Amino acid sequence: MEGDDMKQQSIAIHGAGSRANERSGEEAAQARVSSADLYRAAWAASIGSALEYYDFALYNLASALIFGPLFFPSSDPALGLIASFGAYFIGFAIRPVGGILFGALGDRYGRKFVLMATILLMGVASTLIGVLPTYASVGIWAPVLLVGCRLLQGLGAGAEQAGAAVLMAEFAPPQRRGYFAALPFMGVLLGTVMAAAIYFALVRVEDLSQTPLWRVPFLLSAVIIAVAVWIRLRLRESPSFARLEARQQIKESPLRHLMRNSKPTVLKVIGLRMAENGGSSIYQSLAISYIATATGLKGQIGPLALLFAGASGAVVIPLAGLLSDRIGRVKTYRIFAVYQLVLAFPTWWVLSLGNGTASIVMLCVTLAGVWGMFATQGALLPELFGAQHRYAGVAVGRELSAVVAGGIAPLVGASIIAYATAHWGAGHGTVLAWIPLASYVAILSLIGVLTTFHIPETRGRSLDDLNDA
Repeated sequence: MEGDDMKQQSIAIHGAGSRANERSGEEAAQARVSSADLYRAAWAASIGSALEYYDFALYNLASALIFGPLFFPSSDPALGLIASFGAYFIGFAIRPVGGILFGALGDRYGRKFVLMATILLMGVASTLIGVLPTYASVGIWAPVLLVGCRLLQGLGAGAEQAGAAVLMAEFAPPQRRGYFAALPFMGVLLGTVMAAAIYFALVRVEDLSQTPLWRVPFLLSAVIIAVAVWIRLRLRESPSFARLEARQQIKESPLRHLMRNSKPTVLKVIGLRMAENGGSSIYQSLAISYIATATGLKGQIGPLALLFAGASGAVVIPLAGLLSDRIGRVKTYRIFAVYQLVLAFPTWWVLSLGNGTASIVMLCVTLAGVWGMFATQGALLPELFGAQHRYAGVAVGRELSAVVAGGIAPLVGASIIAYATAHWGAGHGTVLAWIPLASYVAILSLIGVLTTFHIPETRGRSLDDLNDA
């Protein structure tokens, strides 16, 4: 009897010692995240985001301004625009496949491995667009090849931004996670501003589609790839994933584990992203086409608007991250979603007036809502998911919503403009398209607002937790 008691006591002491060792191991792992590690992770995530959104903004501007006559020639410019945005949508449609594939790999083999693969895939695809033959040279093969490159872009982008968010959230100190997790989204602004600045310079050419200069922005993707790969080669694995490996808690099928345990969480992510991703795609691509086709503001107005809007986001994004650390993720997200909802009709009315200065100012003001939601997602989305399927959860939720909100939005909007032009008149009717377009933005924003009332507050949550919030 006494021997049994001693044995149980020994087991208890051993168990307590194991738990203490586990806790001390976790603390040591966190302590080993030096300032150099933290900022290296921020740069690694930001440069990847810069490439993704450089491609994103570049393709937006090219779709709105030059891809129609180059790859989808038509006697009706509206049909060429729809075809151009149709190819744009295909890149979004494939993103969930990339999110599923690379998200599961990220939870199985680590964040660093996947982030190297995605940056190479996106960068190579973007560079290849710069050497594609046009419809005038090879006929139908031109749009086929463009769609092929767009598919490769979408596969890589399907997990790149999710990986950046997860990586930064797992490196950041809990009390400042909102701020640090928002920093990679500064890369989004960098990519957007770079693309807008380059196009702002190039559209001085009278007909850009008739010169090889349109290829230059895509070829510059190769430079960003080189910088991103160099930084990511020096990156260490995230502390959270390293602890999962040490405890042998990694799932062989993270995707199956996600679908079994996290369907409601994935749906909530989709609801949140209807406001942010839908608004982002509409204002950064469709609005540029609208002010060019409906009001005649062609040339430099579109790129200039994105240039100033991106610069304003450099202020909004870190402030939104700080705010989410102060008042919580959900409240911060709701504030910016309501902001976008309130401004939907005033923004599109101003865009319909055909005043270049007013359009630029209004787009800058309105996109602050997109930037605020975008920044808040940096910490919010990774905190919603358990550690064993976090990468897959963020990637799948983000990219399914990217199809439903971001990919369809410009295509629907372009169809609205074409319908208004055909049924209400080529002049007055096209301008009046602002009313259904504003209604569309308002609906997407409202979905985001309502979703925030079904999201638990996640600020300060342990990212070692295996369960969803």
